Amino acid sequence: MDMPASLEPTRITIKVGDTVGWKNTGSQLHHMTTDPAAALKKTDVSNPPGAKPFDSGFLKPGDTFSETFSVPGAYRYTCAVHEAKGMNGEFVVQK
Repeated sequence: MDMPASLEPTRITIKVGDTVGWKNTGSQLHHMTTDPAAALKKTDVSNPPGAKPFDSGFLKPGDTFSETFSVPGAYRYTCAVHEAKGMNGEFVVQK
């Protein structure tokens, strides 16, 4: 069991054009998203103006997901499966 459910690291800074990758190294499903429609609390997710939300879908153990970011600003994301347990992260995309 993935206890406590967590992201490592919880906060990073990248540059425009960089790709962020996630790998489910746990034993449960995970689901990374900035989509307010997938979040329990809308304040747990955010995208800068002009950026589309990203959504990994369900990631089984060992699965990976990556996204390349072209819009600068702060992104707050959550694991939709473990959001209630505080599995949230943030990254900043700089010009």
